[in-house]
Amino acid sequence: MEVVGRLILLTLLISSCLADLNLTESEAKSNCTASLGGASMSDVHKAMILQLNPDENCTWAIERPENNGIRIIFSHVELDPDGSCESENIKVFDGTSTKGPLLGTVCSKNDYVPVFESSSNRLTFQIVTDPAVIQRSVFLFYYFFSPGTPIPGCGGYLDAFEGSFTSPNYPQAHPELAYCVWHIQVEKDYKIKLNFKEIFLEIDEYCRFDFIAVYDGPSTDSGLIAQVCGLKKPTFESSADSLTVVLSTDYANSYRGFSAFYTSIYAENVNTTSLTCFSDKMRVILSKSYLESFNYSENNLLLNDPACRPKVSNVVEFSIPFDGCGTIKEAEDYSITYTNIITVTPSSTSEVITRQKRLQIVVKCEMENNSTMEIMYITEDDIIQIQSALGRYNTSMAFFESSSFEKPVLESPYYVDLNQTLFVQASLHTSDPDLVVFLDTCQASPTSDLAPPTYDLIRSGCIHDDTCKVYPLSGHHGRFQFNAFKFLRSVSSVYLQCKILICSSNDPQSRCNQGCVSRRKRDISSYKWKTDSVIGPIHLKRDRSASGNSGLQHQLPAEESQNQPFNSLHLFSFMALALNVVMVATVTVRHYVNRRTDYKYQKLQNH
Repeated sequence: MEVVGRLILLTLLISSCLADLNLTESEAKSNCTASLGGASMSDVHKAMILQLNPDENCTWAIERPENNGIRIIFSHVELDPDGSCESENIKVFDGTSTKGPLLGTVCSKNDYVPVFESSSNRLTFQIVTDPAVIQRSVFLFYYFFSPGTPIPGCGGYLDAFEGSFTSPNYPQAHPELAYCVWHIQVEKDYKIKLNFKEIFLEIDEYCRFDFIAVYDGPSTDSGLIAQVCGLKKPTFESSADSLTVVLSTDYANSYRGFSAFYTSIYAENVNTTSLTCFSDKMRVILSKSYLESFNYSENNLLLNDPACRPKVSNVVEFSIPFDGCGTIKEAEDYSITYTNIITVTPSSTSEVITRQKRLQIVVKCEMENNSTMEIMYITEDDIIQIQSALGRYNTSMAFFESSSFEKPVLESPYYVDLNQTLFVQASLHTSDPDLVVFLDTCQASPTSDLAPPTYDLIRSGCIHDDTCKVYPLSGHHGRFQFNAFKFLRSVSSVYLQCKILICSSNDPQSRCNQGCVSRRKRDISSYKWKTDSVIGPIHLKRDRSASGNSGLQHQLPAEESQNQPFNSLHLFSFMALALNVVMVATVTVRHYVNRRTDYKYQKLQNH
């Protein structure tokens, strides 16, 4: 047996060594054909055309002594279109071997131009192909760069309604080894139309060397719209409100680059007019064809404040703030109404007659209870049209680290100590400076749906908890603090719900200015708007490790356990009964075994 054991140990040792040898050979193996580069993988930059065979496993390691990053770009990839990403792929690793962190995987299913950057001066990539006999080709180039030395004018963020941008140094030759990314973001409900006035890059059928990549979304992980180069003037359109543009250049043949401009396009079809009320403004959309039917254009439109002008794209848009552009605010018993008027002035050449219809558009946003009613009156001489929709004030509630209310708590759940002081702020997001937030009622519950049991911290503006403190009215913020607690016979989670009242700050008789009142007095006082806001959960820090085990039962407090003698007696009786059952079973099994002492186990022979 000792000899057999040593043979088994020796076999395992030889197998382990062979596995390490095979791994080393696999990583060093390279049957791929590389060209267009120097003889060393430590060059400052290098391009490679790889013609790949079936069942291949090729690995390259890139390294230089300088402490620079490495950027590798796979600008043209032809892999098995029917193969899976698991069986045929290119993997890029951060470091000198395939054991380093995986930066990403490239396969035939990718809808973008793969670009990877190392965190140091070492990078490894591995190409594996499946058994299919097809033509495969990969073009890549890499170069070393210093992340701390950006190229002026190379990329940026564009968030205006319209704008323009160019490649660095335009119209002079673009820089070598540049990778520039422009992120374009416009308003919600708009799309982006991108026009290239000029593209002058190195000409190549597959745009492998210098190219522009346009992505339909906020990043280079979004869907690729096009990869272009050469001499072109293309136009692209996004499907939503964001677009990403990339310029990538190699180390040779620099030309003028590109010049581009973009505009916003309203995504929805508007036949006449459209009104939307937000928490701090109203947005009016007018169709150009509708204005043209009256022989008008955007130049004929004026608000109450003529200095406020519309934005013009495929539609005419007025973005009218509640606290500007001549907007009139009217506060009634239970509502606040914001009104403005768009007047269409005829561009008549005569002071006596006109052949154009008079057009006046009265827009109103009425904030009432939990909704926003939008009303638009359009008068064409004696014709009145009315449009309406629904919306909401935008409110939120958050925990803060201290009584200064400067740093919000970002973690969720929020782990706290029992009796720790917590700071809560409810906020109204609006540009109207004449509104104030009041905390009418704040309740706590162990569940997010605020099901019983509940505990009142604030009720009708009155403090119901000894540790609770409500801060004075502070414009668009309602603030209070209390000490953390947990519910008995329940999980350790605590959720808060606050009923928020919004009043006019100029009304001394409003509900917000009356503070703590009785229910009878509260019923006759006025507020302009109300809503509910929920925040949570809060967890005790000692429950952090057990938070993932919802099946654990919670132990009762000691004082409760002492008051339950009846339950303890039942438990003792049950344990005694179980012990008797075990003893009887043991005696029975032993008797049965003794009767079979003549039976022995026999090892079966192998056949």
